[in-house]
Amino acid sequence: MKKTLVIVAHPNLTTSTINKTWKDRLSQESDITVHDLYATYPNGTIDAAYEQQLLLEHERIVFQFPLYWYSSPSLLKEWQDVVLSYGWAYGSEGTKLHGKEFMLAISTGGPEAAYQAGGSNLFSMSELTKPFQATANLTGMRFLPSFIKQGARILTNEQVHESAEELVSHLKLTF
Repeated sequence: MKKTLVIVAHPNLTTSTINKTWKDRLSQESDITVHDLYATYPNGTIDAAYEQQLLLEHERIVFQFPLYWYSSPSLLKEWQDVVLSYGWAYGSEGTKLHGKEFMLAISTGGPEAAYQAGGSNLFSMSELTKPFQATANLTGMRFLPSFIKQGARILTNEQVHESAEELVSHLKLTF
């Protein structure tokens, strides 16, 4: 498997069921680096140089987060604004991420039926994640199929643990 960096963005991971389980399971893999943004930056001040070095050391980048208001938690957005800078990640000189792979691992509280045309949220997860795909395109990364687990609020413990194994399998796929 490619050397993978999983950037976990959950503002209250200790009370999470699914994202905490995913993080704990991924931490057992030798070729996966798990990086918890909220634990690393409790004050919200991001060290761009450190984060950029982490990105350079990995071939596959994964954003893991619960869907918040149809996007990511705020610290992940701040991370993007600070780390993916002009001249480093994009622009005529910004080629540092070219050729890397980019993937999303997202959980939703609502069921899959809510995230589709005609569902209560009106839009599919594919539509809602287009800004992330655009980020991959701008930075020269290849956007891989997302891992999405929906209905997290109603999953049994067994289903949560199964989803963690499914996530590991998904990350080990060669796309």
